[in-house]
Amino acid sequence: MVAAAPYKSQAHSLERWALPSLILAFVLFYLVPLMSHGLWIPDETRYAQISQEMLHSGNWVAPHFMGLRYFEKPIAGYWMIAIGQAVFGDNLFGVRIASAVSTGLSVWLVWLIAGRLWNDPLKRFASTLLYMSFGLVAGQAGYANLDPQFTFWVNLSLVALWFAFDSQTRRGRLCAWGVLGLACGMGFMTKGFLAWLLPVVIAVPYALWQRRMKDVLIYGPLAILVAVAVCLPWVVAIQHQEPDFWQFFFWNEHIRRFSATDAQHTQPWWFYLPILLAASLPWAALLPSALIDAWKQKRQPAMGFLLLWMLLPLAIFSLSKGKLPTYIMPCLLPLALLMGHALATWITQARSRTIRINGVLNTLLAMAGLVGLLYVQLTRPVYDSTEVFNLSLGYIVLLGWLLSNALQALQPLQLWAAPALGMGLLVALLPTAMPGDIVNSKMPDQFIAEHVQELGQTSTLLSNDLGAASALSWRLGQPEVNLYNTVGELKYGLSYADSAARQVDMDNIGRWMKEAQLRGSVGVVMRVHSALETQEVELLPLGGKRYERGNLAIFIFPKVQP
Repeated sequence: MVAAAPYKSQAHSLERWALPSLILAFVLFYLVPLMSHGLWIPDETRYAQISQEMLHSGNWVAPHFMGLRYFEKPIAGYWMIAIGQAVFGDNLFGVRIASAVSTGLSVWLVWLIAGRLWNDPLKRFASTLLYMSFGLVAGQAGYANLDPQFTFWVNLSLVALWFAFDSQTRRGRLCAWGVLGLACGMGFMTKGFLAWLLPVVIAVPYALWQRRMKDVLIYGPLAILVAVAVCLPWVVAIQHQEPDFWQFFFWNEHIRRFSATDAQHTQPWWFYLPILLAASLPWAALLPSALIDAWKQKRQPAMGFLLLWMLLPLAIFSLSKGKLPTYIMPCLLPLALLMGHALATWITQARSRTIRINGVLNTLLAMAGLVGLLYVQLTRPVYDSTEVFNLSLGYIVLLGWLLSNALQALQPLQLWAAPALGMGLLVALLPTAMPGDIVNSKMPDQFIAEHVQELGQTSTLLSNDLGAASALSWRLGQPEVNLYNTVGELKYGLSYADSAARQVDMDNIGRWMKEAQLRGSVGVVMRVHSALETQEVELLPLGGKRYERGNLAIFIFPKVQP
């Protein structure tokens, strides 16, 4: 009883400052950096442009990418990004706010379910802090993509599923199953049928194990009805406006991506095992022991549910032929809960060994990064003499990581949370610390923004790179950028007869430019990196203004008289 008193006092103190601290961290490390760097290609420029075009055209039913049909995803994710731009403007903050808010809501779900699972302030705070500072979660929070949104809807559906099983009243169960249906419907309209599959593959085994199938059969239809009600208006509208949407979306984005040998982003089955470790940095060294502890407690309903939630989606994603690191983000919330539960247990039992090892390994990682950056900068500089500020930020990121993890290694029980600060500095400062070569190559909208006035006065636009083309389109608010000797992911959209004229090849570029210059001035954004791209530039007419930065070149060709 005497030993319990200090812990109760610490728990009371933790309850007072934990939530305000998490909110402050959200503002500082998620929201403030949103406007500090340009849009990364290809994802950010693509989603920014599609959503902007939806906003400007008023077509909130069928996604179009630079004026071309683009049916790789449903509509809801674009709605959220478009709303961000409608509220905050066509700027970097407006484009990224949907990802930040979605991640913040997922963080809140961790706080919510951890309190329901354990009613322990330390476990609640540890789980929430771990999830918020997972590298993949924090990195995607400032990245305009659909994965944070989809992850939130999946997280909401599975949190609602636990509340549905855990509720003691009929009203509580009805509300939880209704929220589950809402989340499934919105998840489906964000990224597809996977939003319906994941709750089912977790609910059925858990219900069979706990002998709760009666609950699923009684209340499951409510979730289905809500999900259908959420989706049906758009499903009918897209079928009426673009009847071919479902054929392409279902077969190409689901069946082919899951099973075809030539699927996009093909990876081996074990691809996600190392990704899981990397995604959980700076806490990766805790993962093996936390999972072992969880497995020993698997007969407890809460631990069994969390293990099902993490492992079954991981197995499904691993079976798919097409894989990207962000696909496993729905597995990270239960992982954070399992790790937070284990971490809090170690702290209360004064078991510091695993926590200390985590701090030591991360400190060594930071030291290796510092030595590597110093060596590279001295032997083959990646930062030039004008980029002292960027280089300084790089050192600050590495020093912050080193110091925060060294604190954990020195005082593992008292300063166990310190690595979260290192991750916060990393996600907030690293994009701004990038050397100019990477900025010019991966964030072309920054270079385009410097010449947006001249480009905006042209009557025709052309680009040989989809990333640069979408950045150009978004910066000018002009969807019709013609594509020079490039197709990529727009192959399907260009196959329509009303869009074929947007494609320009090397054989007819001379004639096309003459016709375009007769109508008015022509703005061209070219990536000049390979021998082929150099040849593409050489086929352009002589004259006009030319601006270059890195491997990007902007040309302004004046109107010519007939």
